[in-house]
Amino acid sequence: MDLQSILDELYGLRPQDFTAARNARAAEARRAGDARLAQRIKALRRPTVSAWAGNLLVRRDPERVQPLLGLGEGLRSAHRGLDGEQLRELSRQQHLLVAALAREARDLAAAEGQQVGEAALREIEGTLHAVLADPAAAEEWAAGHLDRPLTPPVGFAAAVAGPGVVADRARAPEPGGKAQAEAGERTAGRRERERRAERDEARRAQEDKARREEREQARRAAESAEQEARDREAEHARAAEESERAEARTAGAAERVEALTEELTEARSDLRAAEKEARAARDRARTADAAASSARHRARQASRDLERLLTSGKG
Repeated sequence: MDLQSILDELYGLRPQDFTAARNARAAEARRAGDARLAQRIKALRRPTVSAWAGNLLVRRDPERVQPLLGLGEGLRSAHRGLDGEQLRELSRQQHLLVAALAREARDLAAAEGQQVGEAALREIEGTLHAVLADPAAAEEWAAGHLDRPLTPPVGFAAAVAGPGVVADRARAPEPGGKAQAEAGERTAGRRERERRAERDEARRAQEDKARREEREQARRAAESAEQEARDREAEHARAAEESERAEARTAGAAERVEALTEELTEARSDLRAAEKEARAARDRARTADAAASSARHRARQASRDLERLLTSGKG
């Protein structure tokens, strides 16, 4: 993986597809062990619709890039020399070309299923004016990796004024107008460099913020994972203790069941023996009762016999 190929891929996607693809590429870089590349990918910003449409124009119609860059150089040269005739012609070409390219970018976006509104169309035109005015902006646009529309520098007449205004200034320069124009252009260039530096600083700050947020998210994720691991370990320890207690209870219950089973077996044996003994005792009791009854009968009979004998002896 390399950043340039990833930039080419991501900034060729529709804005709504950018974030998911960027995050996937950052994750791939992290898995590959390239944390720095992952951070740089993660810091990439989703392009606006106008920036994406400008990128699309560069990618789909690259042969239109060079004429625009050449026109920009001609406009800057004519502005420095206050060549009125050349300014009028180049300014006319400028507005025709910018309008045509902006419409082409809108049509290319529509073919991709992305509508470009009037505000976005004006931003595309502003980007093309910036390309005409500033070689650095032209180079940035030609790379096809814009995430925001470019802003033309203030002070460059061919980029911000209409053809009539440029022509009027070219026909009737004030005394010292060339020097003033050059000074104005230098001031505009300085201001643009300052704005570019501010944008770069803002972008670096945004990248730093994104990196800090990513580190903070990673730290929180690590802390959360560590806490979850501790919680799971505690749960495992509690479950192990409960399992040991349950096993102990199971073993105790099994022992009690075994003892009770033995006791029940013995009790049943004792019951059978007692029942047998009871039956034998009942049999003996019946036999003894019969014998006692017979003995009582014999005793009564003997008593009667004795009584008869005694009675007969007296007589």
